[in-house]
Amino acid sequence: MGKISKVKARQVFDSRGNPTIEAEVYSANQSASAICPSGASTGTHEAFEKRDKFNKKYLGKSVFKAVGLINKVISKKIKNQNVHNQARIDSILINLDGTKQKTKLGANAILAVSMACKKLSSKIKKIPLYKSFIVKNNFKLPYPMMNIINGGAHANNGLRIQEFMIRPDSAKSFSDGIRMCFLVIQNLKKIINNMGMSVSVGDEGGFAPNISKNEDALKLIIKAINKSGFINGKHISICLDVAANELFKKNRYSIHSKKYISVQQSINEYLKIVKKYKIKSIEDPFSEDDWSAWSNFIKKTQKLQIVGDDLYVTNLERLKMGFLNNSSNAILIKLNQIGTLTETLEVIKFAQIIGYKTIISHRSGDSEDTFIADLAVGTNSNQIKTGSLARSERVSKYNQLIRIEEDLGNKAKMNKIH
Repeated sequence: MGKISKVKARQVFDSRGNPTIEAEVYSANQSASAICPSGASTGTHEAFEKRDKFNKKYLGKSVFKAVGLINKVISKKIKNQNVHNQARIDSILINLDGTKQKTKLGANAILAVSMACKKLSSKIKKIPLYKSFIVKNNFKLPYPMMNIINGGAHANNGLRIQEFMIRPDSAKSFSDGIRMCFLVIQNLKKIINNMGMSVSVGDEGGFAPNISKNEDALKLIIKAINKSGFINGKHISICLDVAANELFKKNRYSIHSKKYISVQQSINEYLKIVKKYKIKSIEDPFSEDDWSAWSNFIKKTQKLQIVGDDLYVTNLERLKMGFLNNSSNAILIKLNQIGTLTETLEVIKFAQIIGYKTIISHRSGDSEDTFIADLAVGTNSNQIKTGSLARSERVSKYNQLIRIEEDLGNKAKMNKIH
């Protein structure tokens, strides 16, 4: 029971209105589908996303070639394979592509099939998806890192830092954590509205007010935290995603203003705002290949979560380099950066062995697919990044985590973040 009979793909659309791939895998009379996400701020070391550059009807963004490769090539290759043998299926897909960054078939084509196989396997076994990964018992819920103010490549407001997030550190349950974030978001909305600014949202559901100074955004968030009855740094913590790749030029950074300054000056500015605003986590504080800047920064900090995203791109070899370089103490996990579920799980396992926090993440171009919510619980990852409490492609992940918490009943526990 569980032989793959057919694989079918189609072009659908993501939350930014761009084409993406949905793959559907069949076994006997059952099937499961998965939709591949897509990023706006991407690292150069990420696996390759295959698009039809010369299809003017879709401005070069369609994925019909990748869809065709699934329907004509991948489908034949994995037909009759055991859908429960995820490692073998992913190995076949990797070898079929044969390139380092999956440029032949496209990581978007490969991943959609990889995810759909895992979903179908759990469906046939009649077990929840979250119970089909690494952890078999003692499941823990991740702390949400909610993107509540957007800047950088996710907005058009002049803010240098890409994401200003909150994390409900004192939450005793996932549902309570969502409630805490809800209060802060609603109060932030009122504050921004009362200032006469728009409360429209960016790609990931966070507000994108017309402000250009990072510290102005931080002050707004602290005001909303206080108004909600919480203490900043105790009940709710501020976390940042800088996306420094976008702010790097000739070994200098323009993170804290439009002026480009040295690495050491940038570190000093980080240390000031960490202390002043009690920031608990910073993602991608420096560029993806500026290894010395990362190691110099972590030496100067205590108890600060430093997260590698573009630095690692969910790649085991780059994670090992980062570990040897003492670059960070946490890693962001994005399935489409590497292209298969098996490779993603290998990275998570290694990160947890070396004591790194693991943070499962969405992409700015996401969908109604809730795979990452189950992945976060099924790997006991500490945190999850999946946007704000706005836009259904973001909220769907939170709703799935609420369902999982309910399914676990009195066995549901929150993970550790300290």
